[in-house]
Amino acid sequence: MEFRKIQMFVEVVRQQGFSRAAERLFTTQSTVSKAVRQLENELDSRLLERGARGVTLTDAGEVVFRRGKRLLAERGDMLRELDELRGLTRGTLVLGLPQIGASALFAPVFTEYRKRFPGVEIRLVEHGSDQLEEVLRAGGVELAASLLPVPEDFEWLPVRREPLVALLSPDHPQASLESMPLDRVRDVPFILFEDGFALNRIILGACRRRGFEPAVITKSSQIGFICKLAEAGLGVAFLPRLIAEERRGDAVRLVRLEEPYTDWDMAVIWRRGGYLSSAARAWLDVVRDLYGGGRSS
Repeated sequence: MEFRKIQMFVEVVRQQGFSRAAERLFTTQSTVSKAVRQLENELDSRLLERGARGVTLTDAGEVVFRRGKRLLAERGDMLRELDELRGLTRGTLVLGLPQIGASALFAPVFTEYRKRFPGVEIRLVEHGSDQLEEVLRAGGVELAASLLPVPEDFEWLPVRREPLVALLSPDHPQASLESMPLDRVRDVPFILFEDGFALNRIILGACRRRGFEPAVITKSSQIGFICKLAEAGLGVAFLPRLIAEERRGDAVRLVRLEEPYTDWDMAVIWRRGGYLSSAARAWLDVVRDLYGGGRSS
């Protein structure tokens, strides 16, 4: 059984489709489809149910998906450890970064890391935090940035905690406030990020604790687009204060959210018990130097 086939199968499940999996793996849809069929033939089991809305795992597929992610992660650990035994002076760090906050928090880390270790190549994978956790479990990245709290199968290094702010149009009745609880905008349409962004989970969880489900007008992965929609009065959006203040030039108003358990608490995470290469440990050292974090678990 080839690791490449398992990798393609896992990516199809993660991306909920063959075409998006092919894009992520830089190959063709036909190649991915063929690999999954071959894997099904080798295992003498149907792994996926294909439908108009994507793919669904069969019982056999659930087993292969769960164990396949572990196999891929172990393979990545093995290759990194072998590289270090060979005494390679030029390494590679595959790093997962979120689409919210990466430039503000991790561009300085990237810059300092390149100064200290110019021979190490950094490959970036960008997703929402929830998706990055899945990629990390499968060994697709060695380190990732995600929002705390994280599941117990990860260890983490804190980076920065920020309160959330609501983004409102200048003429909104709440726009002049310095801070407010979430239920002050319960009747306003919400503008959220796409599925897979942990920020959505934080916001929706806070709404449920307040006893309401928001009306979601749209979702996007583009911060600038979301800000413009809020500025135009189409709804309310939410961002960490650090990120929102980068938009001070826009007309959108920022109102701090007075809501428990809604802080945007960013950390670098890795698999508990997984092997960390020298390149990864060096990245954590730079994060500690810049942000003063201490390892926690």
